[in-house]
Amino acid sequence: MNITELARILRVSPLELRQLLPQMGFNIGQKAIKVDKMIAKKIIKNWPIFMAQIERQRQADEALRREQEGSIEKEIKKVEIGKFVTVKELASLADLPVNSVLKELMKNGVFVSMNEKIDFDSAVIIGDSLGLDVSLKENDESLASDNGREVLAEAIRNEKGEELKLRPPVIVVMGHVDHGKTKLLDAIRATNVVAGESGGITQHIGAYQVEKNNKKITFIDTPGHEAFTAMRSRGARVADIAILVVAADDGVKPQTVEAFRIIEASKVPFIVAINKIDKEGADINRTKQELSSQLNIIPEDWGGKIVCAPISALEGQGIEELLDLLLLTSEMEEENLQANPLSEAIGTVIESNIDKGAGPVVTLLVQNGTLKVGDQLCFNGVIYGKVKALKNYKGENVESALPSMPVRILGLKILPEVGDILQVGEGEKVKIKKMISRSHPEQQASSNSEIEDDSFKLNLIIKSDFLGSAEAIEESLMKINTKKIKVKIIHKGLGNIGEGDVKRAEDSNAQIVGFNVKLQPQTEDLVREKGIKINIFSIIYDLIKYVKAEMKSVYKPEIIRKDLGKLKVMAIFRTENDSQIIGGRVIEGSVENNSLLEIWREDNFIDKGKIEKLQSGKQDVPVVENGQECGVKYIGHPVVAVGDVLYFYKEEESEADL
Repeated sequence: MNITELARILRVSPLELRQLLPQMGFNIGQKAIKVDKMIAKKIIKNWPIFMAQIERQRQADEALRREQEGSIEKEIKKVEIGKFVTVKELASLADLPVNSVLKELMKNGVFVSMNEKIDFDSAVIIGDSLGLDVSLKENDESLASDNGREVLAEAIRNEKGEELKLRPPVIVVMGHVDHGKTKLLDAIRATNVVAGESGGITQHIGAYQVEKNNKKITFIDTPGHEAFTAMRSRGARVADIAILVVAADDGVKPQTVEAFRIIEASKVPFIVAINKIDKEGADINRTKQELSSQLNIIPEDWGGKIVCAPISALEGQGIEELLDLLLLTSEMEEENLQANPLSEAIGTVIESNIDKGAGPVVTLLVQNGTLKVGDQLCFNGVIYGKVKALKNYKGENVESALPSMPVRILGLKILPEVGDILQVGEGEKVKIKKMISRSHPEQQASSNSEIEDDSFKLNLIIKSDFLGSAEAIEESLMKINTKKIKVKIIHKGLGNIGEGDVKRAEDSNAQIVGFNVKLQPQTEDLVREKGIKINIFSIIYDLIKYVKAEMKSVYKPEIIRKDLGKLKVMAIFRTENDSQIIGGRVIEGSVENNSLLEIWREDNFIDKGKIEKLQSGKQDVPVVENGQECGVKYIGHPVVAVGDVLYFYKEEESEADL
């Protein structure tokens, strides 16, 4: 029987069959073309038994390997932290990539950015998975006092019960990127926000108030882009109730799941708004089925506890009913909706940016007390400046802001970050720990600007319109970093691109990417003179896509050598000026046609060359395996002699892998 036919019956390759037969006790030879019929029958009969033995041996080897791996104790690294620590600080203390820590937090339902703080308990939980022994640092009051939620909770706890009043509920709207979150708010407040936004995506957080049944409701508009996970996370933190928007014609999407996880982690009550019920293909029952099966959200009318409100934001259907449901839910949460309007104000920054004419502009959600014009604001013991003007969400000047009211603040000297807790204090009431020059966030280098390794780097300067946008861009760029190519953020700042940015780009061999900013006219000549590459975007998708392409362009592929096998030279058949025809036996691995080779004589390297032709049995073949004899046409200096050993290899370029 032909060896090829036998291999086909046994469903293996002829090469594999030749290698396995000696293990079965059938030494037919590596060059054999045919097998005796009686031997072939024995092989076919015993083949299943033999294969079962091989599989058992493989399983035993695998079990032994796992046992050996399990017996090796992982090195536990000890880390000391305070009651609260930023993700970036924890990663630095543990000598781990920030992405690894963020990933472990997300697995445990905690969605934060690298600059946000997590508490000690959360650090201990993820520390177990990361091989860390996390312990509490003694007498560390600074970190505890710096945590926004603790400061806010302490302020409420210290209030006298009789002075506490009911405040309006704060609602956050979340969901998939195009399921109609902004259209819903648009329908609620009767102003068109979508028209002024690029690609229909809300690019920064805003806050608005409406009135229903003589009761105020505050809405926080979180961005729908997937790059804004951190900003959405902050939105859920300041909210009392969440609305999860799901399109009736599209159902549950990855960002729906992501938004639900953030709501779940924040532990706030929520309502599902099933939007676009007016569209063709809308199926409310199918949407409820997906919510039930994928997110374990059981609708109230299906015997669960979650209210699902069908609406059409475009047509205005169900909006009044949705507001009634929000008020009803807020009544059940009245115990948590208490604040003292007579106290000094404390609140969370939900947006901050630098205006060319007005300087630092901050959107603050007042959470306790009343903020007034002339109040001095502080964060973590540092004075940020006095409130010179307050504007409500309509842009109207107001003298004061009560709890749950969002206001834009003008007049601060220092620009706070999104998520900072600002509180009123003056004179002896504020113990100034340190006066820091933090007036512009562009002075702060990004954490990944300190990367010093052997990877290829794309140097970038980022300019954006809002601090939240800059942070979202930085986090998105962190996610596309690889071991081989990294984005190094030399500088990030707010406002239009000026001469200082161009000079900085020239000094650091960087290019500038802008988001919703412009190039100052007087800077254009300098840009042309210096040849600085500048690109401005209005959609983050496009910015990230561009940076990926630029990362590939700076990457110089590494040449990786892949060793194939060795051949012992047994004969020289022909020698010409730049080639030789050689006969030999493969003594290790295999020989492939068109591969490169090195010539070794005893322990001395002689020369290099390549194969142009490979023959076995007077026929051209692509590969010759170990133990077989073959003929080789060698291209190179004709220096090969009988007894030499040829080392065969290939060279491959490593890929960027973005």
